[in-house]
Amino acid sequence: MSVFKSAGVAIITPFKEDDYSVNYDAFAELIDFQIDNGTDAIIVCGSTGEAATMTEQEHLDVCKFCIDYTKKRVPVIAGSGSNCTQTAMNLSKELAGYGADGLLVIHPYYNKGTQNGLYKHFKMVADASDGCPIILYNVPSRTGGNINPETVARLVKEVPNIVGIKEASGNISQIVKIMTLTDGNIDLYSGNDDQVVPLMSMGGLGVISVVSNIAPRAVHDMCEKMLAGDVKGAAQIQKDTLDLCENLFSEVNPIPVKKAVNLMGFNAGPLRMPLTEMEDAHAKKLEEAMRNFGILK
Repeated sequence: MSVFKSAGVAIITPFKEDDYSVNYDAFAELIDFQIDNGTDAIIVCGSTGEAATMTEQEHLDVCKFCIDYTKKRVPVIAGSGSNCTQTAMNLSKELAGYGADGLLVIHPYYNKGTQNGLYKHFKMVADASDGCPIILYNVPSRTGGNINPETVARLVKEVPNIVGIKEASGNISQIVKIMTLTDGNIDLYSGNDDQVVPLMSMGGLGVISVVSNIAPRAVHDMCEKMLAGDVKGAAQIQKDTLDLCENLFSEVNPIPVKKAVNLMGFNAGPLRMPLTEMEDAHAKKLEEAMRNFGILK
């Protein structure tokens, strides 16, 4: 039930300058840019897409637009997680009905949950998703909690449509343990752009990437080289993108990447509060990194 291999973009959501509503014309341009430049999947309404500041109806509308506009050119994975199990169930059922190819379900934030609670949460969400493939999302830096490898293995073994995990813990030992406990029977994706090659060396299928918003071809090529066994070639791209990665995370994501997309000439628009525009000093370094990489002239 693998949803995709190689490079998926955690796509931004463009907003209008005047009222902060979603700019669907600009969103369509961004989707086309991604597909035209080799992105293998689009992940919509994740943290990079500012889903946390959307109403539930906006969230559904943005995902539906992405699914409908993409027209199966590449898989669309819709974020459907919440710290409220019932809300996550409702979102997942609705988005599966819209035709999402997969769902990205984050560890519940703020109220967190025990490992047994996490198991029950993810199982209930998966059961409500009408068989739509689920990719777990583990990002302790944002949620305040970790999905332990034992819990991941239990879910993968006991819940048929939980098929993968986006691992953004940064803990390589944890990733090794996940692959060991699942016997590799899990679709593993890097959630950190600076750890794609190390994670794929453990059997990962690719990345759910922020960097792909501005360098989709490079991220795609890096993943394809790893899948083809060209570790040296993939490692070189990983090294080449390191400065870009560091500058795209010099402030809280997605502050820098929205700035970068605007610098490229797309109408990414503003950020929704409490996110604020990038500091000038950081923005200058980001622009320099983009020029050095060849994204800007």
